[in-house]
Amino acid sequence: MNKTLIAFFSRADENYFGGAMRYVKVGNTEIVCNLIKEMIDADTFKIEMKNPYSPVYMTCIDQAKKDLKENARPELVRMPQSIDEYDTIILAYPNYWGTMPMAVVTFLENFDFSGKTILPLCTNEGSGMGHSERDIKKYAPGAKLAKGLSVTGSEAANSKSSTERWLKANGAM
Repeated sequence: MNKTLIAFFSRADENYFGGAMRYVKVGNTEIVCNLIKEMIDADTFKIEMKNPYSPVYMTCIDQAKKDLKENARPELVRMPQSIDEYDTIILAYPNYWGTMPMAVVTFLENFDFSGKTILPLCTNEGSGMGHSERDIKKYAPGAKLAKGLSVTGSEAANSKSSTERWLKANGAM
């Protein structure tokens, strides 16, 4: 039987929504992951940095840019002991500077994804998947990479139908 893990990085606090800043208690990526959890039977793992980015949006994006430029691997609060039992990994993250946050890379490099299917999901305010799919292939060699789903962050709460279609198209439901 196919077993699924939803591994996601999400950031609350001050966020950018179509030209304006707004404080949120739950990040856009986590909102979409919660919708997925209502649709399918899956375990979840939140990718959390030991030293999180600033709650101030502009400072956060500067920190994320610095991590990307330095090819950093931020330390995570915790890591799953294993992902061996999972066939499918829904990997969800916001678009930071055209790709996934470096904390997601930390997660990917800790496991062997050979023979597993990764379904990438990227929240953003118009920048789409960026080059995150290409980067996932680099950091998770041996994985089968499905076509990703780009979700506009400010529409995360209303993304159930597009997310459901994507899950069905990729055999996850």
